[in-house]
Amino acid sequence: MVYKTSIENGIAEVVFDNPPVNAFDSKGWFSIAAELDALGVNDDVNVIIVRAEGKGFCAGVDIKELAADGTKIIDVNKGNYDTFKAIHLNPKPVIVALHGFVLGGGIGISGAADFIVASDCTRFGVPEVDRGAMGGGAHLQRMFPVQKVRYMYLTGEFIDAQEAYRLGAIEKVVPKEELRQTALDMAAKIAEKSSPMIQLAKEALTGIEDGNLEDKYRWEQGFTLQAYTEGDSQEARDAFIEKRDANFDK
Repeated sequence: MVYKTSIENGIAEVVFDNPPVNAFDSKGWFSIAAELDALGVNDDVNVIIVRAEGKGFCAGVDIKELAADGTKIIDVNKGNYDTFKAIHLNPKPVIVALHGFVLGGGIGISGAADFIVASDCTRFGVPEVDRGAMGGGAHLQRMFPVQKVRYMYLTGEFIDAQEAYRLGAIEKVVPKEELRQTALDMAAKIAEKSSPMIQLAKEALTGIEDGNLEDKYRWEQGFTLQAYTEGDSQEARDAFIEKRDANFDK
């Protein structure tokens, strides 16, 4: 199991625990989505926290699975889509507590959340172009302004927690040792309220967002499939696995 779940006082914690970097294969993504969906209809749960153990929050997809079999991108895409949707459209509020690296699928999880708390060591990045794929832009754009998203996406450069806070993506930045308790304190404020009222509020707020996040992400995923038809895409994944510079034909 790539995560563990606990429920106490109306608060569910889903904790990623898949060393070394919390990267998940297609089966892992499907299992996370199923767990989040189940918590959304669990009467013992009023609010959900997603956090992680280890060196960082989430490094995204398991590139080794895709390097070995490019056709797995279909399942990986679906697993990512289901997970992000299970957060964004979950009947219950979802708080994401971040630390360390937040990459790829970690961006999707964060961008789908109701709000974010992060440790001061958190760093956000979208290395998709360098891995021969697409995706994550729609969720990144839910956190950051359009041109910041494009700069991050096209250069692969990271931004830190303080910059993300300045841009309004993070509710609070705290030392790592305070991260879990800070998320729990925030969740407790919600959990003590009327769950039916909170669920109505979330549905109402989701309904007034600009555009449809799920449709936008599906649009991006079509380009991931197109990218996988390019030789450069396989070379990018091979180079990553082999820890060398990619050699693209110009």
